[in-house]
Amino acid sequence: MKSILVIGMGNFGYHLVQKLSEFENENEVMIIDRSETRIRDLFAQVFSARVGDCTNVEVLRSLDIPHFDVVIVCINEDFQNSLEVTSLVKELGAKYVISAASRDIQAKFLLKNGADEVVYPERDVANNIATTVSNSHIFDYIKLTDEYSIYEIPIIPQWIGKSIKDVNVRAEYNINIIGIVSDGTTMIMPSADYIFCENDHIKVISERENIRDILQHI
Repeated sequence: MKSILVIGMGNFGYHLVQKLSEFENENEVMIIDRSETRIRDLFAQVFSARVGDCTNVEVLRSLDIPHFDVVIVCINEDFQNSLEVTSLVKELGAKYVISAASRDIQAKFLLKNGADEVVYPERDVANNIATTVSNSHIFDYIKLTDEYSIYEIPIIPQWIGKSIKDVNVRAEYNINIIGIVSDGTTMIMPSADYIFCENDHIKVISERENIRDILQHI
């Protein structure tokens, strides 16, 4: 079980904690925010909740920062506070710090001041929406790196009735199938003997250019 501290219950922090609570047997989550109103709705979903100003080092010391496996700083409405808290939790012995940013310049400062990882909640959501609405054949999209992403796309009609091995997907199209979505059910890491059915979707890891090439055949 991982012990996780989430600092800041703005929109990102709130939704993050709701998602973490779905893994209640895997995560022990503590939340803190200076506003009791922001954390009130989450009391029943977390292991512990505190009201406090985390720019105050004494407040942070009282949390026993080294106890947590991960500290997530979700203060995205005030970058100065986010930077201060990121630096303070690292100084107090945080094992791994994830901080939220909205711009690249913020990410650079956060990484220099203690963050082990920086996430861009608003940018990532915007990229996801822009990618899926711009092409009617992309049903889901998750960016992994600047080069690679996970896409959910339909199969090429000519694949129906053939196996993954017959189509030789990796060699012919330079994509790696990691899942098949069929009749509302997702099969992870399907066998090479899987026979494609009409209306199947595939979840693939691919570079953007390779996805563009394959979408031309759909």
